[in-house]
Amino acid sequence: METEQIKVKQIITEHIIIEDTEQIDESKLKKAGELLKSGGLVAFPTETVYGLGANALNEEAAKKIYAAKGRPSDNPLIAHIAEIESLKPLVSEISEDAEKLIHAFWPGPLTLIFPKSSLVPYGTTGGLETVAVRMPSDPVAQALIRLAGVPVAAPSANTSGRPSPTTAQHVWQDMNGKIDMIVDGGPVGIGVESTIIDVSGIEPVILRPGAVTQEMASEVLGKEIGLDPAITGNGPMESDIKPKAPGMKYKHYAPKAELTLVEGEMDNVVALINRLTSEKLEEGFIVGIICTEETKEKYSKGVVRSMGIRSEESSIAHNLYGVLREFDDLNADFIFSESFSRDHLGQAIMNRLTKAAGYHILNADE
Repeated sequence: METEQIKVKQIITEHIIIEDTEQIDESKLKKAGELLKSGGLVAFPTETVYGLGANALNEEAAKKIYAAKGRPSDNPLIAHIAEIESLKPLVSEISEDAEKLIHAFWPGPLTLIFPKSSLVPYGTTGGLETVAVRMPSDPVAQALIRLAGVPVAAPSANTSGRPSPTTAQHVWQDMNGKIDMIVDGGPVGIGVESTIIDVSGIEPVILRPGAVTQEMASEVLGKEIGLDPAITGNGPMESDIKPKAPGMKYKHYAPKAELTLVEGEMDNVVALINRLTSEKLEEGFIVGIICTEETKEKYSKGVVRSMGIRSEESSIAHNLYGVLREFDDLNADFIFSESFSRDHLGQAIMNRLTKAAGYHILNADE
């Protein structure tokens, strides 16, 4: 009896390189725009991290994002637009606070959460009555969204839970064969995801910190803006609560190794990390250390990686995910990381590191 041959369709991920991001040849992006409009998946750069794009108004396309990432279906997506005029059809109300924030920070690394209109499917919002919207400043992202002619839902272009991608190579590692196309616009600028502010209620609340800091938003609004307990709490969100924004509930940004954050006076931090590293090395494990330029010479064992200059928080944010992914490539078993200030951009850095560590923090001063 002749054996029946079963053919499995394999998606071959196309890779397009945009070499000049200031003078973009839009003909190179035409196919990517068509793919997005017709329900395909396209990864592309933004100023924060690489996003995995799909038509935000197409519920079946949104489902493809969740499938490619292995993302929980109640984790809402962010709709990306290229013009302010594209916001009104997506939302049912724009508050005075929202208007101020839009005027100050769009285009840029700020996502706002509004009451949604009937145009936006629940598959994009994670079943919520609100929709998250952002207008990125990256020129490749703006050109692609305009060519698509639709708002583009775009979470980070990585396997759910892993460190977010800041280069096209990171996207390729996670998404090759799972999506239709990767648009390579070079390394991103900021390196951590956008700030998310909920403007759907009486008072605005920060749901995820980012490059638009609490201090910056408070100054624009003329009042102190609050932080959601998901940021200030000492553990993950309860399992029965629906997250209103990405990055609130589920494990995020995590390397494959067990990551531990070490807080305290710096000399004590260095001493504890050195001791813990020696113990794990003696047990035969591969150990990584995350530090800064100021302290890297104080570590003599393990695989030491500096994330930048402590006084320049932007350098730390820019290198954070790249360092975590490098330790994945090195098959590290354990990673010990110095902690950082929780003020200004440090709030976003510590938010990502705390979640990546699964809230495993040691105090070196105790």
